This record gives sequence, structure tokens and C-alpha cells, in this order.
Amino acid sequence: MSRSRRKTPITGWTTSKSEKKDKQIANRRFRRREKQAIYHGEEPPEDPNEVSNPWDFAKDGKQYIDEETRKKFPSWLRK
Repeated sequence: MSRSRRKTPITGWTTSKSEKKDKQIANRRFRRREKQAIYHGEEPPEDPNEVSNPWDFAKDGKQYIDEETRKKFPSWLRK
């Protein structure tokens, strides 16, 4: 696996590997609010973004790595 490289040169903005925990917490919060709204006879939220803010997650999106940066930092494209 020493030669495996990313086919698409895109990485996250921060050092966080993934947003899995953030997504789990957000979806649990969303499902809980849905259940509470239905129980109280209210309209449940339609979108998980109404309950949590994706900008508060560990990564702030993704970035495309240009050719010059790929030459300077080849380790960024390793899997």
C-alpha cells in the first residue's frame, strides 16, 4: 500500500480525519426533536440543519489541492 494515492486531490480543511461523531450527534439530536414534536402535536423539523449547524463540525469543508502544492506536500495525497 505504499504506492496508493488519492485519485481526486481533495482533502479536508483541518487535521480532523472525519466528521463521523459530529454527524452522529447531529442526527441523534434531530431524531429526538422529531419525536418530541410529534409527541406534543407540533410540526417536526424537516431538515437536520434546523437543529444543528454543520459549520460547527470538526472539518470546515474540503479543498482542491493544486499541482504546486502536490509537489511540495506529497504526503497529503497518500491514503
